[in-house]
Amino acid sequence: MKTIGKTLILLLMTVSAVFAQSGTNKTGTTAAQFLKIGVGSRALGLGGAFTTFKGDLNSMYWNPAGIAHIYSREANFNHIDWIADVNYDYASFATGIPELGTVGVFVSVLSMGEMKVRTIDQPEGTGEFFNYGTLMVGISYARALTDNFSIGFNGKYIREKLYNETASALALDIGTLYTIPLLNEFRIGASISNFGPKMKMEGRDLYRIVHVGGGIGNQINTLVELEEFELPLTFRVGIAADFLKTQDQRVTAAIDAVHPNDNTEVVNSGVEYAWNETVFFRAGMKSLFEEGGEQGLTFGFGFNTRLFNAALLYLDYAYQDFGRLQNAQHISVSIKF
Repeated sequence: MKTIGKTLILLLMTVSAVFAQSGTNKTGTTAAQFLKIGVGSRALGLGGAFTTFKGDLNSMYWNPAGIAHIYSREANFNHIDWIADVNYDYASFATGIPELGTVGVFVSVLSMGEMKVRTIDQPEGTGEFFNYGTLMVGISYARALTDNFSIGFNGKYIREKLYNETASALALDIGTLYTIPLLNEFRIGASISNFGPKMKMEGRDLYRIVHVGGGIGNQINTLVELEEFELPLTFRVGIAADFLKTQDQRVTAAIDAVHPNDNTEVVNSGVEYAWNETVFFRAGMKSLFEEGGEQGLTFGFGFNTRLFNAALLYLDYAYQDFGRLQNAQHISVSIKF
């Protein structure tokens, strides 16, 4: 138990040291921005303050240590009607294996409509169209080392495609979760997401033919070398507590501090009210103190019902305010069996 405590303290000190650095806004300096789109209507209804939640499959995104408390089988599908007519879909599955832990898989796809290819000579379009899309596929593993301490990992393949160019990379997520039997339940969590190499676009449109001299046939095949960009590495540390917990009601409050490598530090916070662990209401504030940010109020609700006495179906919805960018809608469907 002492070793686990020392490990948790070391991780929290490392994250705290990162937070202690002066905040610098480096917006637009990392690749694979879709990795920053949070998943799970429950999580977004809580303002993204989800690092300390356990037993929920969407913890796989926020802190993989949370899925260590999934002991049966659970499948989940998320659809996000994102800003600027962007659609983002995320699906995951996990199962608990006795004496081994919890293993899972996940996949996400981002898509949008086609756009016109425009050039300086043809600003209204060349008659061609292009689109942008992403793919993420990964596996998860988490294990409860004691009744109160768990650790989890994600390994994932990331790909971005823009017109005829693609970029790909492998990345790793690591998380820990510690529960203190205080105020019914007090939890401390920390995670590091998207640790991996830089990404660079490659494809056929980067090949050029350069004409040199005045003679016929003086052509040189060249390749445009693009710059590499880091992944959006994100550190999260959070606390949560059940301030009210009776046979029929529960009130949980959570707060996360988030340090991205491409923006200023932010704070996410949220509150969840549960009646009989069947009906849920949530509200939160996302990305507080973000420099020039548009995110803010979130709220949501959900409920669950039993299917044929063999499975539990969860339906959740969340609304996320984006200021001048209007809003994003999140819908999640989960089934435990």
